[in-house]
Parts: sequence; structure tokens; C-alpha cells
Amino acid sequence: MSNYSISVGKPEQGCINEDAAIARKKMIAVSDGAGGGGLFAERWSSYLLEQLPFTPIHSAEELDAWIGDIWEMYYNKCEEDAKQLGGLSLDKFYDEGSFATLVAVWQLSKYKFNWISFGDSVAFHYNYRTKTLEHSFGSIADFDKPPFLINCKDELRKEGFRHGIFNINRHSVVFAASDALSHYIMMMYEIAHKDQFYRELKQAEASHSKNENYLRMAMNMPEFDFEKDILNKFLVIFKYKDRKIRFQQYITNLIDKGLIAIDDYSLAMFRQN
Repeated sequence: MSNYSISVGKPEQGCINEDAAIARKKMIAVSDGAGGGGLFAERWSSYLLEQLPFTPIHSAEELDAWIGDIWEMYYNKCEEDAKQLGGLSLDKFYDEGSFATLVAVWQLSKYKFNWISFGDSVAFHYNYRTKTLEHSFGSIADFDKPPFLINCKDELRKEGFRHGIFNINRHSVVFAASDALSHYIMMMYEIAHKDQFYRELKQAEASHSKNENYLRMAMNMPEFDFEKDILNKFLVIFKYKDRKIRFQQYITNLIDKGLIAIDDYSLAMFRQN
């Protein structure tokens, strides 16, 4: 396996990329720092990935125990930095902490992968022979709901934990993405197989949220092939040394077409040689 990761911020000057993505020998992961509350979201997402164990997490209890082992060093450093920023920042950090999602995939054997997720970052398995896309999320309509988030100071809400196994073969690719990119990938797959996902697409369309606009734009596109026109575009980008620039350009093109939300974007991938 050749593993890759890439993360870019919003295409707006001066914005901090609050996402993080990593690719190790037998593990990939993405964390989306939630800057809508708390402080230091970009630090917390990066810290979670830096501290991720090399062996898989299997349960909400294990995830909670791991966070219990790592949070204090992060909290103490951010507390000192918040003090330097002033009283209002310190009060905000004490009251709210830092928030992030997490999705991670560990390779257990050649064809078996363990995944966990907490929030709306998503793990995927696509099989080129069966043309099927498995993922760790619910439906695309669920992207309209507030995500579960890991906080650096509060108890983990264990009902937000998801866990599963991808059983793959030599025709497979396994990857993970943050929420806006995950919504795009799931949306395009379902539209490419709209007879199979008719009810789910109608449910998402009826939600009258911001994601409805992206869905309507995609539904009005000419017929496309999910592998050739969507998935393989990402695979090709990873072949280039300037992959970050190409990835940003590709995302900007999707924004211009009205197909994806303006956000930070992260992708990590296992790729079979």
C-alpha cells in the first residue's frame, strides 16, 4: 500500500485550516476542527491525529480512555496560551474547550480494515469490481444535523461513536475525508446510482438546507461516471508532487460549479500498488 494525505483550507485569504489529515504505513485519519465554538480548533484536530495509537480503537470506551490519557498535556498548553490572549479568551477556553471530529482507519491485514468515526468526517471503501461504495456515515441528509464532536475537556458522548470493518480485495480503495468533501463524494455516488438511492436523495432534497443547493446542481448535471469523473480524479492528483496545488484547484472548480460547500477539505487514502 502507498498511503497519502492532503489537507487544504478554505479558498479565502487569511483563513486558518482547521482540518488535519495523516497517512501512516497502516493507518489513515482525518480530523475536522470545529471553529464554531471554543478555541484552538486547528490545534486540537492536529493533536488528535499526532497522538492516535498505531493499534486500532474498537469501542467508545477505548476512545474515551485514550482521550483521557492525552487531553491534559494539550489542555495545559492551550490554557497558558489563552492566558496570553486575555481574560475573554481564557474564559471561552474554560467554558467551551476545543472541538473536533475524528475518523481513522487501521489496516489489520492485507484485505481487512478497522474504522472508527466520531462526527461527520467519513471513512470509505470503494470496490471497482462490484461498483459499490461503503462508508461509515448515515445518509447524506444527516450532514444537515449538528455533528458529534470530541471536546478536549468534556466527557465523550459515546452515542456518537461508530465502528466497523471494511473487507476489501485487490479491486478496492479505502479512504477518509472531512465533511464537505464526504458529502460531495456520497452525493455524486448516489446520483450516479439514482435508481438505487431515489428515496435517500428525495429525503435530502426535502430538507431545504444549504446542502439542497449542491444536490440540485449535481442532479442537473449531464450523466457522468462515478469512477472516471469523480473518484479517479482524486487518485490521479496523488500521483503529482504538486498534489496540494492540484487538489486546491480541483476543489475551487467544484465550488465554482456549485457542487461543494466552502470549507476546509481533507483526504487520506490507502492505495494498492
